[in-house]
Amino acid sequence: MALSEYDLYLFGTGEHQEAYRRLGAHPGRHDGAEGVQFSVWAPNADAVSVIADFNGWTPGATTLVPIQSSGIWRGFVAGARPGTAYKFAVRPRGVTRWLEKADPYAFAAELRPATASIVADLDGFSWSDAGWLARRAQTNWQAAPIAVYEVHLGSWRRDPSDPRRFLTYRELGDMLPSYAADMGFTHVELLPVAEHPLDMSWGYQTTGYFAPSARFGSPRDFMYFVDCCHAAGLGVILDWVPAHFPKDAHALGQFDGTHLYEHADPRMGEHPDWGTYIFNYGRSEVRSFLVSNALFWPDVYHVDGLRVDAVASMLYLDYSRQDGEWLPNRYGGRENLEAIDFLRQTNGALHARFPGVLTIAEESTAWPNVTGSLEDGGLGFDLKWNMGWMHDTLSYFSRDPVHRRFHQNELTFSIMYAFSERFLLPLSHDEVVHGKRSLLDKMPGDGWQKFANLRLLLAYMYGHPGKKLLFMGDEIAQGAEWDHSRSLDWHLLEEPGEGGAWHRGIQTLTAELNALLQDRAALHEIDSDWRGFEWLDFSDAENSVIAFRRKSTGQESLVFVCNFTPVVRDNYRVGLPDPGSYKVLLNTDEERFGGSGAGQRESFSAGDTPWHGRPYSAEIILPPLALIVLERG
Repeated sequence: MALSEYDLYLFGTGEHQEAYRRLGAHPGRHDGAEGVQFSVWAPNADAVSVIADFNGWTPGATTLVPIQSSGIWRGFVAGARPGTAYKFAVRPRGVTRWLEKADPYAFAAELRPATASIVADLDGFSWSDAGWLARRAQTNWQAAPIAVYEVHLGSWRRDPSDPRRFLTYRELGDMLPSYAADMGFTHVELLPVAEHPLDMSWGYQTTGYFAPSARFGSPRDFMYFVDCCHAAGLGVILDWVPAHFPKDAHALGQFDGTHLYEHADPRMGEHPDWGTYIFNYGRSEVRSFLVSNALFWPDVYHVDGLRVDAVASMLYLDYSRQDGEWLPNRYGGRENLEAIDFLRQTNGALHARFPGVLTIAEESTAWPNVTGSLEDGGLGFDLKWNMGWMHDTLSYFSRDPVHRRFHQNELTFSIMYAFSERFLLPLSHDEVVHGKRSLLDKMPGDGWQKFANLRLLLAYMYGHPGKKLLFMGDEIAQGAEWDHSRSLDWHLLEEPGEGGAWHRGIQTLTAELNALLQDRAALHEIDSDWRGFEWLDFSDAENSVIAFRRKSTGQESLVFVCNFTPVVRDNYRVGLPDPGSYKVLLNTDEERFGGSGAGQRESFSAGDTPWHGRPYSAEIILPPLALIVLERG
């Protein structure tokens, strides 16, 4: 495609939202010949050429020419075609050596450990999701149920005949969407699928920002996967990593011999935790690269959202740095003003171009207005991960029940700030690796108590205000930590005896929690406002019991009562707002979930005995390490 004066202007001002349609490698015709148009930004180079099989990978043999003073080099190569492997040979200014670089805008890449880019034609896929996209654009996701199934494609399942082999996007498309939909999830969130060289980075060391990883197949194969998800009624959220990028020689770092994409000063350009480069968000062409990359995935691959990784590291100039290791902003503060502007620009562009597409911030600090509107000075995200809730909740559940009465505030404190942002509650991959143990293994007690605690944790999470995220394997009570190099332990579901029954019980409960979340407006309609939540009692620390209501905009409400001890509590009185019969919608101690079935009842009756400041109350049976959900009949 031609680069117009307007393209050059937009790219140079950081406002180009479709730079991927102008830069990179694009098959087409020129002067009657079939070939590929190559374009790359390298403003400080003395010379740029394409190297590939067609010229024996010889730098300088197939030259590109500079376009005015834009820093972009461009040229047409007749005979090149989709499937051609290539790189750019870049000769930095004033030196004789050539750098061999992958194309920053490449649509495909070689399978690691090879590092060349691949010419790809992204046109021509027959999408069948027009209805899904239309519904997405009309959906108010803040008032809709969201239950995210977080997945690492390389380890959800492996080929059973060869556990070393990844399943392809197409194989996964034929299996994963139907499973996640049957489990009642509304979205799948994929750990980064953009190309990356190292498996054990899980995708967070991105080298090919516009290329779905070749580990699992071709770009069209990934389109097939997304289309299958939409056909199953599932949205697709991608983990996106604009916070940093690796120093691999073939990638973005020092692309034209200078610090082009990254800051030159290591106090702003190098990440001390991850040994990576930090993007220069203040550079216009870098913003065009990143903003257009954010829009590329919903545009070309129809994805439904981006979860932005490590936002806190972008917002603070002193993130993980000691005094003297960082530079203040122009006002002397620690806020990264350029990163803030970039995040606001990206969120604004995404929501304007693709209504219904979600942006989700992994942000772990008290930065204000992460989900605030751009008009009100916020960052413009739809949702923010509630890391405080996650930390406190897992800390509480890891305690022996005999000690929980001293730590009830770890459960109740989250409500103090639950409505300060629009939150998503994450039980993510980060909590089940690096010695943190699996969710099941974090739970105290013997085998039965571990499973009972996990059932209680999941149900408590679904009752708490906020959208939901669960990492793969948690829904089957994976016993071992997540290992990116092998499949989940699906065989646990087939084990004989009570072990297999317990694992199947967790899976059944997860599906029922998702069904309840979708079916009852009280659980999703008002997730970010006090109107949707009411404490009934949070003060019974001695018995480690809490009770609360979730409410809809109409008359619907559900009562949650949680017993965080292994003691059955008969005739436990709970204050209620209305008299009459209350049906037990869910009891995590039911035998079909692997529970004890102790004191199982179908309903309880509320009389006119005042309790907990309410005019009515009911005496109920609280099963051990269990949660019950009541609905007035």
